[in-house]
Amino acid sequence: MRKISILFAAALALTVHIANAQPGASMKAISKKWSRELAATVMKTWPDSFSVVPGRKARWSYDQGVILKGIEGIWNATGDGKWFNYIQRCMDYYVREDGTIYDYKPDEYNIDHVNNGKLLLLLYQVTGKEKYKKAVQLLRSQLKTHPRTNEGGFWHKKVYPWQMWLDGLYMGQPFYAEYAKLFHEDTAFNDIAHQFIYMERHARDPKTGLLYHGWDESKQQQWANKQTGTSPLFWGRALGWYGMAMVDALDHFPANHWGRDSIIAILNRFAAAVVKVQDAKTGLWYDIVDMPDRPKNYREASASCMLVYTLLKGVRKGYLPASYVARAIKGYNGIINEFIETNAAGLTNLKGTVSVSGLGGNPYRDGSFDYYMSEKVIVNDPKGMGAFIQCSVEWELLPTLKYGKGKTVLLDRWFNSEKRKDGAGQTNYWHYTWEEKSNPGCSMWGNAFEKYGAKRASLDAAPTAAALKQASVYIIVDPDHVKDNPSPNYVTPQDVKVISDWVKQGGVLVLMANDSANCDLAHFNQLANAFGITFTDRSRNMVQRDEFETGAVIPTNKRVFKESIKMYLKEVSILEVKAPAVSLTQKEGDVIMATAKYGKGAVFAVGDPWLYSEYVDGRKLPVDFKNYSAAEYLSAWLLQQSKR
Repeated sequence: MRKISILFAAALALTVHIANAQPGASMKAISKKWSRELAATVMKTWPDSFSVVPGRKARWSYDQGVILKGIEGIWNATGDGKWFNYIQRCMDYYVREDGTIYDYKPDEYNIDHVNNGKLLLLLYQVTGKEKYKKAVQLLRSQLKTHPRTNEGGFWHKKVYPWQMWLDGLYMGQPFYAEYAKLFHEDTAFNDIAHQFIYMERHARDPKTGLLYHGWDESKQQQWANKQTGTSPLFWGRALGWYGMAMVDALDHFPANHWGRDSIIAILNRFAAAVVKVQDAKTGLWYDIVDMPDRPKNYREASASCMLVYTLLKGVRKGYLPASYVARAIKGYNGIINEFIETNAAGLTNLKGTVSVSGLGGNPYRDGSFDYYMSEKVIVNDPKGMGAFIQCSVEWELLPTLKYGKGKTVLLDRWFNSEKRKDGAGQTNYWHYTWEEKSNPGCSMWGNAFEKYGAKRASLDAAPTAAALKQASVYIIVDPDHVKDNPSPNYVTPQDVKVISDWVKQGGVLVLMANDSANCDLAHFNQLANAFGITFTDRSRNMVQRDEFETGAVIPTNKRVFKESIKMYLKEVSILEVKAPAVSLTQKEGDVIMATAKYGKGAVFAVGDPWLYSEYVDGRKLPVDFKNYSAAEYLSAWLLQQSKR
């Protein structure tokens, strides 16, 4: 679908500049959405289950989780339901209706087995199916009894006693952190933070700042340094696992938890160390990162992808200084130029990934340089493919991030304040919230704002000048009446004054109503009327069952939506407008959407809360409806209008 606007033209220009500004950069890096190109190869290779070697018996393997996290990133960035459906199809191969998992053996106490739980958490949040909840609880139960070092670090595996490997932080901690957030295990964040602290404490080389692949508390392994317990060398992919683990686990940490600052500090030390061993010519990392000149050493794909991902996401989330972006850009261009190829069948392949590297075991792996060089380097290793997809998703965000930089989008949870018990039995907000990933949530719309670099926040109290001061965009969706909330918080004249003053000073207000049977229009109109807008009790697009065409709306001008995309809105409150408001979109003479300029700010109004996940995430609507594209256009326009 072609998108023509000042915003997207500028985004393309920025992407070209990013590529051309780097020595040795190639337009190949921006010629395609490489995340989706390699994901197409993934879906052809593993259509519904997974084996590291295609064609062999399917296994419950962490490799698949690395790939599917990349696929999740594509879904979040596109709203195309085929990506979610692929994740669900893959996981349903293993997860039975009673929550047991085919080929998962808890008593092996292998921390690798926990990694796929991240996808089960996604499936549970989106679908609410009990089998996914039971499956994630099964994986969580492994961590409750998983063997640990004396100070509390998880062993990598039961068969590797007293050992922590960098790999294990990625396999266990992001899942553990997300589970703790969803099921309110607040004290677990102490444990999670300590895992990163223990690993750095024991594996970090004070001279280089790099972390050794593994650490043996007992110092009994042949590969272990008898004084420190560390393995001999700095393996690239192990460093990549550790970096990805930090930026992914931080997604779920409470903002005021002490461990968040501790992990960010470790991440900054880590980033400073790994860029020192980045190859100056190609931007890549070697398999043994600090020995580039040693014969047989080679530039390795998975490590390079993981470290680029860590740097890009670390900067985007505000954990790392922006100066690291240049390093990541150089690295990504190196990845594309050296490791990406298209075969005769038109499929994209990733070369240059070492198939496996470990410590100990049988036959014994001694951690020597010769050992690392003995492992096979292959095409389309799933760990490398997953890491590439994830780093490409981050790269593809770069062109648009600056448009919402420093801006906060505030979502009301006061006028709409519906609550219910969550999966842990606690009462929480759920309807039209950023956090909710199921049909009634706004998480997918929130992803569109994040694509433009904006931050998301929620307001759980009546709006005040102080509360709105830091917001650029303030969104109110479907205010409650007594049917939704026994004690609704109605819009008051004081609210109207506070909000209208804020808009006059440069804020951007979004008013999303509903038909009168499902929304308190009487009080909401006190606010809307201040801008020349009235939500009427006349409704249209009254869709019956799956008669989606009844809900079709096509923009009648390109002020906000830059092309004539077909959108879906149902049970819409028809608008009446007068100055300063003007009609934006009509259907058969009825005003569906309106905008208003008010002082330095702006208002957008629509008679339906149409951008909630059920109609944005691509799982329900026919493919010719483009609600996710509409969400992108609207998000961009709102951020552009803001003068705050």
